[in-house]
Amino acid sequence: MKTLKNNPFLAAFLSLWLLAQCAPKEKSVTPEEARAIAKEAYIYGNPLVDHYRIFYSYFVDESDPEFKAHFNQIKNIPKVYTSEDRAIQTPNSDTPYSMGALDLRAEPVVISIPEIEEGRYFSVQMVDGFTHNFHYIGSRTTGNKGGKFLFIGPDWKGEKPEGFDEVIQTETNLVFAFFRTQLFAPEDLENVAKIQSGYLIQPLSAYLGQPTPSQPAAIEFLKPLGREEQRSSLLFFNQLNFWLQFCTVHASEKELFERFAKIGVVPGQTFEPGTLSPEIKKAVAAGIQDAWKEFETFNIEEIKTGKLNSGDVFGTREYLQNNYLRRFAGAVLGIYGNSKEEALYPIYQTDADGQRLDATTNKYTLTMKADELPPVNSFWSVTMYELPASLLVANPLNRYLINSPMLPNLKRNADDSITIYIQHESPGKDKESNWLPAPKGPFVLVMRLYWPKEEAMNGTWKPAPLVRVQ
Repeated sequence: MKTLKNNPFLAAFLSLWLLAQCAPKEKSVTPEEARAIAKEAYIYGNPLVDHYRIFYSYFVDESDPEFKAHFNQIKNIPKVYTSEDRAIQTPNSDTPYSMGALDLRAEPVVISIPEIEEGRYFSVQMVDGFTHNFHYIGSRTTGNKGGKFLFIGPDWKGEKPEGFDEVIQTETNLVFAFFRTQLFAPEDLENVAKIQSGYLIQPLSAYLGQPTPSQPAAIEFLKPLGREEQRSSLLFFNQLNFWLQFCTVHASEKELFERFAKIGVVPGQTFEPGTLSPEIKKAVAAGIQDAWKEFETFNIEEIKTGKLNSGDVFGTREYLQNNYLRRFAGAVLGIYGNSKEEALYPIYQTDADGQRLDATTNKYTLTMKADELPPVNSFWSVTMYELPASLLVANPLNRYLINSPMLPNLKRNADDSITIYIQHESPGKDKESNWLPAPKGPFVLVMRLYWPKEEAMNGTWKPAPLVRVQ
């Protein structure tokens, strides 16, 4: 029998056959159906693909200036986010972060928390590969006494060891851990750094002092698409397929994934846009744009009108009830937002007259009465972001927010209320203590309520209006 090397016709035939096996199974779908499925798959997958973009820059690409640490290690950042930090949209600048990526493929991972003094807020937000906030450690949930917490991946078969404060099973093998530690003032940074040094992330074997188990094959990571590329590139679906191999398909999503498979969205497989027919390729591209149009409508009709807030778009799978449009909106407007019990984020996208915010020539005021300050068990803040990047704004004061720890330094009005001046130019030296600098252009304001009280969560309390100065 001739070898493939000696039979180029057979080799060519086999190559084409193999390529066909990897190609999306488009024969069973019409362009109209492919467009609808692509829209659905994009709404489902956008949070996952953008999460992968950040995950890669933080924990995979050592050459990236945003790189934090390797898997199952922790990176403490004894500073708050500034205008120099550009990987995450709408970043929090209230609490110094510590971060880690848990790789649960080989064995469970332990997170250790030191004792923290009462009155200082901290939290560890656990985000799975779907961007669900599946668990919290922190002042609200576990208190400040410290503890040991064991996280077990979906594929691990060992016995759960004893001696942990909690043992948590995850839906995905790769997990993001966000540690937030409250900073009271700039001079408090040394105290925060000391607390951060007590946070630990360890594989179970290292924690127990036992031999390391056999490790899975190294992951061959794809270079992620940028945020703008995600808005139109068909390679979006290839990155979605890649990331889904680390996630367990939930029982409630089996039919959904059977539908996705009709256009080649299958966990772990390669999605090759070049193998699509021109009609199907055009339909899939149109489906992506349909998804963005649905997001824009949702944002205008539900978010900007105040019908929904951040508490409606972040949380566990059970809380979101597989509402993928809400999850999509949460990822676009502020990926990794907290669940409402941990923090609420009233967003100012328009002024009291419904006009978009723009400080090119406009000036604004936010006046809060003494008895109508944001109701929280911990603290609140108001942070400025430039648009469309949704990043912190460089300014001469290096001030990105005004928060409740700053209250003693803010000037009060005659009735004891507080007015925050929101504009590009200084309102004058006598008012600079209350000035929140804005970009010379469009912007958005995000209020954060950490550990909100019930009246904030049930809507009894409403944020004060943002007024454009006439």
